[in-house]
Amino acid sequence: MSVYFDQSLETLKQQLIAMMSKAARAVERAMKALVERDDDLARQVIAEDAELDELEVAIDELGVNLLSKAPLASDLRLITVAMKFSQNLERVGDEATTIARRAIELGREPQLKPYVDLPRMARLALDMLHEALDAFIRRDTARAREIVLRDKEVDALNKQLHRELASFMIEKPATITRCLNLMVISKALERIADHASNLAEEVIYLYEGRDVRHQIKKQATPPPPAPAD
Repeated sequence: MSVYFDQSLETLKQQLIAMMSKAARAVERAMKALVERDDDLARQVIAEDAELDELEVAIDELGVNLLSKAPLASDLRLITVAMKFSQNLERVGDEATTIARRAIELGREPQLKPYVDLPRMARLALDMLHEALDAFIRRDTARAREIVLRDKEVDALNKQLHRELASFMIEKPATITRCLNLMVISKALERIADHASNLAEEVIYLYEGRDVRHQIKKQATPPPPAPAD
């Protein structure tokens, strides 16, 4: 039983690593489809989302099976974290699909403006995803904490781009459809960064046994200024 359990646990880890790689690749390809106006690539991203769905189901099924074996506390954390990872990664795939769908719609009209902020947001979000995977493999909770803090940079870019696009829509109503599509893509990238942050928090829980959800960001946020006398 012990050998079978250890083998199943290793299978769980490998499925998780594969799912993380596929999710990141989906985002990369969706953004490439947007920037290069490649509808065929966008459709591939949409079609391949089913692979992430299947991996989520496989990880959850294996996790439930392992939970029934009454694992040790450390193994229990790995199993529960793996199941949470799979949920977040499936949603990353959904966001990549959203980007791909909007890329197809945007490809039907002239490009509104050079893409600068969106690729920058994508790079930040993808770096967070890749580093969350690395932190998981290397058991690096210090890096995981840094990932959580970097989520604010993506949030700020999302807000900035939304303000800019809102001004576009007011000044040039003919751009409304394109602006709305770009807003959706920006929000999708912001959510991908959120999911990467969630993964980093789970890495800390896995290796330290501490639930730090919502704590790291709060600790890094300066207190509001005191009211004037």
